[in-house]
Amino acid sequence: MLTLDLPRLERDGALSIEATVSRDDPLWNDSGLRFDGGVEVAVQASVAGTGEFVVRVEVAGRRLAECRRCAETVQRPIDLEFIWVFGEPREEQEDDGGVRVVAADAVDLDLGPVLREELILELDRWIVCRAECEGLCPSCGVNLNEMTCDCSSDEPDPRWDALRALKTE
Repeated sequence: MLTLDLPRLERDGALSIEATVSRDDPLWNDSGLRFDGGVEVAVQASVAGTGEFVVRVEVAGRRLAECRRCAETVQRPIDLEFIWVFGEPREEQEDDGGVRVVAADAVDLDLGPVLREELILELDRWIVCRAECEGLCPSCGVNLNEMTCDCSSDEPDPRWDALRALKTE
């Protein structure tokens, strides 16, 4: 689906792909990413004068995540752009300069794994539904945005007893 035909790219000099990656696509398995609908991907690839491929990718969609305070599902828009450079490995260069390696005899270049990696790294893992989110009560677990509870916050946490004992000595 997100595969570049490298011989065609070399022949034509540029190539465009537009695709929708389903929210149920195996690409997202075990990534921790959930989406509300498909992820729209627009790819523009071109051949650089150095024999490398420059790939510009625009990603749009809606991400689903849990609020880190109250655990409610939150929807956030995704509107990202990435630029990737692919080329053959060079032995004389220790620093690859951000160039992703593609084999010299490769016919196709699957952009799916690269897209997955970039989204995992780019998207915030710690989403809050709103700045004033009260979260969950640490004692009874009630959502404090929806109701109040009668739990006392005066009870000391027993995990700190050893430290409190040192303080009183």
